[in-house]
Amino acid sequence: MSLFDEIKADPINADYTKKGLDPIFVAPKTAKIVIIGQAPGLKVQETGIMFNDASGDRLREWLGISKEEFYDSGDIGIIPMDFYYPGKAKSGDKPPRKGIAEKWHTKLLAQMPNRQLTILVGSYSQRYYLGLKSSVTMTETIKNWKEYWPQYFPIVHPSPRNNIWLSKNPWFEKDVLPELQKRVREILETK
Repeated sequence: MSLFDEIKADPINADYTKKGLDPIFVAPKTAKIVIIGQAPGLKVQETGIMFNDASGDRLREWLGISKEEFYDSGDIGIIPMDFYYPGKAKSGDKPPRKGIAEKWHTKLLAQMPNRQLTILVGSYSQRYYLGLKSSVTMTETIKNWKEYWPQYFPIVHPSPRNNIWLSKNPWFEKDVLPELQKRVREILETK
């Protein structure tokens, strides 16, 4: 049984499977870069394509890569902290369900042995992978990205909801993104 089928058959995902929804992730064996985000949004859940929305457009711009490189090259893996859209909250979407990453990420990452960089998108993946205390803010984590280098690169979620954060933290686009783009390009151009 494939990991896709195992995840789909997991009792914790039964409600989604009954609705005919598939788990959403991309884990090609050839992936050099893995992006770990929070959970699919509603549009992504409906289309079944990761980052198929305004957040994805911005993310690809931040990475300095085309849609073709992102989706068709086999160089990019995408694993969310939850494989399904968690639903609406008062402000934005509900957080990813707990326990999903613990159960499935190690198996998915093992399928991508060529990965050279893991980009942690948003606070959920950053707290999980970097073992951060709840008192550490996402802004602090991203400012101190070099502490997690070269294995991890933490970034803010590219959602339009974070436009205020971006305007308050111009150093991110000025200083951090060029470093990320440079590293991504180096990895993708290496044969």
